[in-house]
Amino acid sequence: MERKLLMGNEAMALGAIRAGVRVVAGYPGTPSSEVLENVARHNDGSIYVEWSVNEKVGLEVAVGGAYAGARALATMKQMGMNVAADPLMSVNYVGVKGGLIILVADDPGPNSSQTEQDTRHYSKFSHMALFDPSTPEEAYTMMADAFAHSEKYGRPVFIRCTTRVCHSCSSVQLLPPITVPEPEGFIKDPKWVIFPKASYANKIKIVESMRVIRDEFASYEHNIVTGGGTKGVATGGVSYTYTKEALLNAPECKLFKVSTMPFPDKRALEFLKGLKEVLVIEELDPVIEDELIRLKGLHGLDIKILGKHSGHSQLAGEITPNIAGKMLGAFLGFDSPEPRKLPEPPPLPIRPPVMCAGCSHRGAFYAVKEATKGVKAVYTGDIGCYTLGNAPPLEMVDTCLCMGGGITVAQGLRRVEPDAVHFAFIGDSTFFHSGITGVVNAVYNQTDIVVVILDNETTAMTGNQPHPGMGVTMMGTNPPKVSIRRIIEALDVSALHVVNPLDQKAAKEAVRSVLEQKGVRVILFEAPCVSLTKGEAPYSVDTEKCTGCKLCVQSLGCPALSLRDEKAVIESTMCTGCGVCSSLCHPNAIMREEKI
Repeated sequence: MERKLLMGNEAMALGAIRAGVRVVAGYPGTPSSEVLENVARHNDGSIYVEWSVNEKVGLEVAVGGAYAGARALATMKQMGMNVAADPLMSVNYVGVKGGLIILVADDPGPNSSQTEQDTRHYSKFSHMALFDPSTPEEAYTMMADAFAHSEKYGRPVFIRCTTRVCHSCSSVQLLPPITVPEPEGFIKDPKWVIFPKASYANKIKIVESMRVIRDEFASYEHNIVTGGGTKGVATGGVSYTYTKEALLNAPECKLFKVSTMPFPDKRALEFLKGLKEVLVIEELDPVIEDELIRLKGLHGLDIKILGKHSGHSQLAGEITPNIAGKMLGAFLGFDSPEPRKLPEPPPLPIRPPVMCAGCSHRGAFYAVKEATKGVKAVYTGDIGCYTLGNAPPLEMVDTCLCMGGGITVAQGLRRVEPDAVHFAFIGDSTFFHSGITGVVNAVYNQTDIVVVILDNETTAMTGNQPHPGMGVTMMGTNPPKVSIRRIIEALDVSALHVVNPLDQKAAKEAVRSVLEQKGVRVILFEAPCVSLTKGEAPYSVDTEKCTGCKLCVQSLGCPALSLRDEKAVIESTMCTGCGVCSSLCHPNAIMREEKI
């Protein structure tokens, strides 16, 4: 059979296709985004794929497909699981007919998230089974296992992967497709409607089935006990891979690999038999550790369980191969080899996260900053490229909570501090995700705020995925664009200004005009993302005219601008010709190259 080098996310996509998935929906978020994109890339036309407006909607679309008997997949990152928690907590009570997988990518570190979060807690909280792959190849085969499990018990299941499983690559043996019956279609039945009385009865069935699943998982092929001795190591996910590597030249010990929730008690007791000490190596929260402590107490075992609670493992961040090796070396009494030392590289320049050269958000932030000089103002932000507006020299994001939170946080601030002007920044994709309800709330409750929508015609931060305002879908169709402008007009806000943020004169005038108004005022800044457009001719600096005032460099923080010999210079290979720097150059030293 063919072997192929696959990234974990592509492996899971191909695993879902092999297992006969028919409906895939989700919302982009690192490290999960490529799963859905790869399903779309390999789609032969038999699978419906969509980027939904948010994770709640994506899960509900997948639930509908599963109700009709199709195998369905919902994808998201760990923060998105919070958005989808409402349908999640209900669908297990209702049940499904076709297999339903909720794929959640956790981000230890975190590398690209507001917080760390361990989806295994959602598994326990919602009484749902969970599969936790440790390699891309395991993730590929587990997709079929998870669908089969879901259909066997008529309940959804989790696939919980982490950043290094999602984004690492390995050789994967591709298996023949699984024959899956055609979806039967939706069959009307009172069971699909959730009522309190039915929920009470279903809760009892769910808890009973979880006991059965717990025993079944004891014999699952990926819950493994190997080795022997009086010391044992329990681990799971990518930490298992690092542990196996570190143990290659180590003293013998017993090794327990945990790949599922509910916890496989019988396999765990087999592992604990004859042991005096156990070290638990796992990322994020002490889930395996807590389960072993539970079994220790339940069965009166005289075993030391070492891990996060005992201070033998870190409480946050990723477990790296080096960290796993040091933990095991200290536990088993061997010297963990230090990573091979390479020649010292030259020091790297300090490179804080920064918006791209020519980013339209820079023009929007600068216009608001200049137009509000001398005004008591608070600037609430949101999740997206524009979060980087918090950095010097712009310093235009005072708060950032969650998707859509900027608009609603501004409303709370306004109620406590009515003498300030509150600007809430939000992007176009985030507006569709969870921003609309915030504007509705502000209009309904008559809250004086300024909503600044930064429409760059894409979901830029996660890789330019399409959204409802772009006129394209993951199925390759071209529906009418959903107009943010018309949505805002329909909400009957007190003022709406639509302007290009690269036109600094018009942008500043729009900001000044809303300062004198009351109610919900909206500024819609429209300019495409520089990654989508070729841009115009770059700008250059006429060094004869440049006075060395540094205003352009110190005001904008554009990576294409720097100083050389006390004069401003523009790196032409980076400049996209946005012209914002030219608009603030008093000596008119910055002009398009063809005009110099």
